[in-house]
Amino acid sequence: MIQTRQRDTGLAAEARGYGPWFHNLHLPDGTETAPDHPLGDFPDFKWRQIAGCFPLDMEGWTVLDIGCNAGYYSIELARRGARVTGLDKDPHFLRQAAWAARQFGLTQAITLRQGQVYDLARWTERFDLVLFMGVFYHLRYPLLALDLMAEKVKRQLVFQTLTLPDEEELATPADLEIEERSHMLQAGWPKMAFIEHALAGDPTNWWAPNHACVGAMLRTAGLEVVARPGHEIYLCAPATPGAAGAPDSEEIASATGRTAAGA
Repeated sequence: MIQTRQRDTGLAAEARGYGPWFHNLHLPDGTETAPDHPLGDFPDFKWRQIAGCFPLDMEGWTVLDIGCNAGYYSIELARRGARVTGLDKDPHFLRQAAWAARQFGLTQAITLRQGQVYDLARWTERFDLVLFMGVFYHLRYPLLALDLMAEKVKRQLVFQTLTLPDEEELATPADLEIEERSHMLQAGWPKMAFIEHALAGDPTNWWAPNHACVGAMLRTAGLEVVARPGHEIYLCAPATPGAAGAPDSEEIASATGRTAAGA
């Protein structure tokens, strides 16, 4: 909600009509859409952690912003010259993003699409940069989403997720005897907690991987971590230049309804 402590400009009044806001956008006239956000100036403080990962001139780049919400990241990347596709399942957030894009004069640079991350199975486009931030842990089928998303990455991925407070990372063996399963209980072994009930009041917070698990999952999706620009943020690139994503299989074909490779 936009608080009354701000100047009650015409733009502020118009923005209130699109509330409530989760993204605190800084509009061209100085209006903020969620100045009293419980997380602070969100997601501006997240953007500051990753902004240096991309060129200032992104003319010619294509970007996919998964879970774009009100479009903060989409707008910032479009301002650098990128052509951005924002994907979100919530029409409320997409209305906010469309309105915000108009305020910045970026409607030609930003395309908004309503849908789930799983809909990527039917997309043919691939993107120079994919943002997959604040979405993974809300998904019932996270590895399916990760594999589908990874297929869309041409150059860079920014991945961010809620994590467990375990920064250790063990070197795990190529194979583990079944009698040695107790090794998986060690700190630093890749693991992911399942949250049956709500976390922070949100029943869609399903998963919390540790740091080692994040890296392992990304590697199995054909991605390598090249930097960690901020807390719980991983900058990745395809392990094989120009190609990422787990190989097509009967399993993923069955889950998505598409034809398995070689079938």
